[in-house]
Amino acid sequence: MPSALPDGEPVPDDGTLPAPALAGAADRPLGFYLHVPYCATRCGYCDFNTYTATELRGTGGVLASRDNYAETLADEIRLARKVLGDDPRPVRTVFVGGGTPTLLDAGDLVRMLKAVRDEFGLAEDAEITTEANPESVDPAYLAALREGGFNRISFGMQSARQHVLKVLDRTHTPGRPEACVAEARNAGFEHVNLDLIYGTPGESDDDWRASLDAVLAAGPDHVSAYALIVEEGTQLARRIRRGEVPMTDDDVHADRYLIADEVLSGAGFEWYEVSNWATSKAGRCLHNELYWRGADWWGA
Repeated sequence: MPSALPDGEPVPDDGTLPAPALAGAADRPLGFYLHVPYCATRCGYCDFNTYTATELRGTGGVLASRDNYAETLADEIRLARKVLGDDPRPVRTVFVGGGTPTLLDAGDLVRMLKAVRDEFGLAEDAEITTEANPESVDPAYLAALREGGFNRISFGMQSARQHVLKVLDRTHTPGRPEACVAEARNAGFEHVNLDLIYGTPGESDDDWRASLDAVLAAGPDHVSAYALIVEEGTQLARRIRRGEVPMTDDDVHADRYLIADEVLSGAGFEWYEVSNWATSKAGRCLHNELYWRGADWWGA
């Protein structure tokens, strides 16, 4: 039996969109989210749709390959063009997330972006973002991304303290995310984000302030700071349940949030969304704002 839409109408078998989804579309911006599910290792706190190489192997061999992923995703973008028909809107934002998109060759990410450009066109001032693991890029890789059309990059930093990174099962070394900011600037990226996580078991206020200080010293124009959520089914949840690490309470999260706003605001960052600060309006993440304002987006 086919699944149903919220109004009870069946989902069309051919992938076409229902009329209510298309009503007024011409007046809304259009964005694309491109998902790359691969990770070198699984972080203990992560419950995203991600897979390591061994998790994508079955008894018959490889189930999915990084080698052909870009072309497979491009096929989905071509499907989007067929479904949306003669929709005239150029794409305003593209966000490549994961997983770790930068486990693919830079040329693969550029090929995925090219599929969006070829099928839909990009707005003249389109924001093109990819997430990146600090250990999976180097200056040549970043230069290839910038030359291929990417103009914004987001590095997963999480913390500047080694013992905090260890609890999170993060594999990069302290100092590497900050170096990546400089490398991205040298490659021509005007907009650079650093992602932080606060409330990790064993993290102190001093640890959190040290991470914020490291971010400010690195010089990004955008910072995302998220409270750690312990999701059921993750390795971190199992460790907490076994009593190996303590659970951080909500009051600690609240205090860390206030510290973040105090430090970042004092350094010239403007808070514009629950977990995000930017040094200017141009530095804000337009793709996330597209979600929050109810615009249209296509996930591939």
